[in-house]
Amino acid sequence: MHQLLEWLALPQFGLSTVFAVSFVSATLLPLGSEPAVFGLVKINPDLFWPAIFVATAGNTLGGGLSWWLGLGAHKVLDKVRRNATETRALNWLRRFGARACLLSWLPMVGDPLCAVAGWLKLPFWPCLAYMAVGKFFRYLIMTYVLLYFMPGNLRP
Repeated sequence: MHQLLEWLALPQFGLSTVFAVSFVSATLLPLGSEPAVFGLVKINPDLFWPAIFVATAGNTLGGGLSWWLGLGAHKVLDKVRRNATETRALNWLRRFGARACLLSWLPMVGDPLCAVAGWLKLPFWPCLAYMAVGKFFRYLIMTYVLLYFMPGNLRP
């Protein structure tokens, strides 16, 4: 594990790895980006803010991809059914609109929420902005709390 954390912390790989892992973890694929962010910050404390911002950017863009996938799925299903698809179960999300994307940081619920926002054709840019805010605070709080409870540096 130590070798993996050291590899992630290499300047030429660390932040790009955090970006890639954060991007992929924001899609519907089951992957968590928090260990990569924490590992990088634990080994390179000077990269705290860059890691938070890079993880936020990657996770937000991954959420944006999920939004577009949701929109595409809606359009495909509309063509197959030849009518508008709207269920009562999704109406509550429509009521909150783009603000619901603030909850995109939630485990197991957040990533599908981004796809559902696209499905409902909620406005892309406001959704992306709300995703960014929610995801930024998740990474900030999660990393800070982990560093608080696990102080010290992993370097020998």
